[in-house]
Amino acid sequence: MALTDKQARFVDEYLVDLNVTQAAIRAGYSKASAHSVGHETLKNPEVAAVIAEAKKARSERTQITQDDVLRFWRSVGTADPNEVVQYRRGCCRYCYGNDHLYQFTAAELARAQAIISDGKPYKGDREHIVSLDNHGGLGFDAKRDPNPDCPECFGEGVGRMHALDSRKLTGAAKVLYRGAKYTKDGLEIQMEDRAKAWENVAKHLGMFTEKVEMSGSMSLNVTPDDAEL
Repeated sequence: MALTDKQARFVDEYLVDLNVTQAAIRAGYSKASAHSVGHETLKNPEVAAVIAEAKKARSERTQITQDDVLRFWRSVGTADPNEVVQYRRGCCRYCYGNDHLYQFTAAELARAQAIISDGKPYKGDREHIVSLDNHGGLGFDAKRDPNPDCPECFGEGVGRMHALDSRKLTGAAKVLYRGAKYTKDGLEIQMEDRAKAWENVAKHLGMFTEKVEMSGSMSLNVTPDDAEL
């Protein structure tokens, strides 16, 4: 038996993103009943047969199999986010400064001198007002471990975000990484959603007794001061 116009439209829309509810809405069903009507339509033998045939034809055209898709989602689910972006605790400005005073890099000290020569106060890391008459010298290295004897951070150090070079990502980390962009809040690192990836794997393997619709991504904001690319 031929599909109705709405059923045919549902099939076309469902094949776009495999989202049952949204496909039903785009096919013309009401939003209130789209979820239930969509799943009922999907259970229709004629509709299911047309969808299966369309998926098979698409797989043959693209040379992408269900195993390829499953391997992709498994890679996302098992990927380690620390291979893309890390939260690190390193020394604070006072950890290794002379007499535990604020420590500069050479370039920072030059900038501070220029700012102060213009009659403006110099605000250092974490908005600390720094005096050039009495500071901890040069040599600050944010990658050093916190100094357990530091009277400023008490050995806890300072938390900083570190984004790894996306050109050097490999394996699952490369699959997990979706991109990066600057926003008004700083650098945004975008990654695939690992929890959703495992849901997709479970759905593919038939581990759920009811239909679960999945899509999504995650992102992480990193302030410009903390980002290291």
